[in-house]
Amino acid sequence: MKLEQNFFARNTIEVARDLLGKTLVVNDDGKVKKGIIVETEGYMGSDDLACHGRFGKTERSKVLFSESGTVYVYLIYGMYYMLNFVTEKKDYPSAVLVRAIEPLDEKSSLKDLRKLGSGPGCLTRWLGVTKRHNGLSINSEIIIEDNGLNDFEIVQTTRVGVEYAGEYAKKPWRFYIKDNEFVSRK
Repeated sequence: MKLEQNFFARNTIEVARDLLGKTLVVNDDGKVKKGIIVETEGYMGSDDLACHGRFGKTERSKVLFSESGTVYVYLIYGMYYMLNFVTEKKDYPSAVLVRAIEPLDEKSSLKDLRKLGSGPGCLTRWLGVTKRHNGLSINSEIIIEDNGLNDFEIVQTTRVGVEYAGEYAKKPWRFYIKDNEFVSRK
């Protein structure tokens, strides 16, 4: 069953937790790639100093202010695309970053598979997610399926790489599936 827009029209932290175990599906020019979402991070509101919405609606962040379920993709360090899904309500800048996936239907060693899905830049490169996906609605080229996978323990911890965000760096808004080999950082 595909997740619809209303799944994302909820509290960002709840969406971040609830995305774990779901299957991310990307149709990249007719080639379909899939992975189980195993790690996420929430970014919530203009007060969150780690959220792009803290600067208001800019050219880079305007999609973040869209309807929930909108795909928000941006480039960091001039080389890595980050895949996010807008949450909550229109004009409230919030989203969930997909940090790691467990690739499906790939025939490689665990070490090689980790290179494909362990980390937000790795997974977008493997899936073919780029800036052209920015602003698309969920269920266009990118869908998330609820496959019923929920027999796992969730770890809740602080976000990664946002030390500049002061007290917001300490918010426990990162979630991952305990003991999953594809989690980017434990």
